[in-house]
Amino acid sequence: MTALPEGLAPATYTIDPSHTQAGFTVRHAGISKVRGTVPVLEGTIVIGEDIESSTVTAVLDATKISTGDANRDAHLQSADFFSTDVNPTWTFTSTSVKADGGDFVVTGDLTIAGVTKPVELALEYTGSAVDAFGAARAGFEATVTISRKEWGITWNAALEAGGVLVSDKVAILIEVSAVKA
Repeated sequence: MTALPEGLAPATYTIDPSHTQAGFTVRHAGISKVRGTVPVLEGTIVIGEDIESSTVTAVLDATKISTGDANRDAHLQSADFFSTDVNPTWTFTSTSVKADGGDFVVTGDLTIAGVTKPVELALEYTGSAVDAFGAARAGFEATVTISRKEWGITWNAALEAGGVLVSDKVAILIEVSAVKA
């Protein structure tokens, strides 16, 4: 059993969507990166008596994916990528949490475009505070790099000079502010 980090006590926290963001980065044409966001609709973090008894769930709104380009966003929402008309949300449900030095690894099931695969999120506890309205908050950052092909997302275009338009590897960063229930 791994002790909780200083400042974090056993409790249930509700993810605050207005102060939480999920972002992604993918290489485009092999030379630049496209960044985007996917709003977090809801989620719960249960901090157990020890790290191993903690859990995380989250739901993201894929219909509001944003890269700053309306045409690209519409393409991402199409059947070529996420089929958001059929699969409007992405979900994450943890299956285990363990310590990794001063940080943590959260293993769980990530569902994107109707396909569920296990992932390991590298998680950092970023601290706790009481906000201006008296609410106790805890902050977390999680990262993972996935292969979009594992979720059946294979659309691409060959480049004249070789290579492809969209990288298979997608880096995901989730920054969470959660309010103690």
